[in-house]
Amino acid sequence: MYLHLGQNVVVPISAVIGIFDLDNTTGSHLTRAFLSNAEKAGHIVNISEDIPKSFIICREQDKEIIYLSQLASSTLLKRSETMRFD
Repeated sequence: MYLHLGQNVVVPISAVIGIFDLDNTTGSHLTRAFLSNAEKAGHIVNISEDIPKSFIICREQDKEIIYLSQLASSTLLKRSETMRFD
């Protein structure tokens, strides 16, 4: 099964480690440092045409990739739950 993250990007549901809301999580200095380090390392993929609302941490081919999506974390969570139970 695959999860559609927006902008024609899909990832295997098994690769998803976590789905996070940017507004709620970036208040923490630890999250900001994590995202900053990931960007410096080239692990961030921005698939948002607008201001991103969520970030998704995936593990693909022994590499960590963080997608910035314009979709809300609640929307992505609902999509992932639907996929797991269908």
